Amino acid sequence: MPPHLHEKTALLPKIQIREVKAVVGKNTEQAMLIGAVHGYRGLVRELVAELKRELKTKKLPVVATGGYARLIAARLPEITAVKPQLTLEGLRMVWQMHRSADSVSAC
Repeated sequence: MPPHLHEKTALLPKIQIREVKAVVGKNTEQAMLIGAVHGYRGLVRELVAELKRELKTKKLPVVATGGYARLIAARLPEITAVKPQLTLEGLRMVWQMHRSADSVSAC
């Protein structure tokens, strides 16, 4: 039985995600980088297109979040806002709400 992909991932190089213009990799590192950037953009573009079809709308607000939000959004006109810290901001707000509720219930 052939080995599973996950058993060999330690052999793959570690890559630094960055903008890449090429779409054909000349080595494993380039191919991984192209997939990580262009592939992820393609995934987002298709998901947004499907959502627009299903919701029967031409406009849809799309917010890019996370550490690579700016990089991925840079060439995706479908993305209408970039908020890299959005998840952390939300967690902070939840923490503050619980903290306030705890101090009120302690009175």
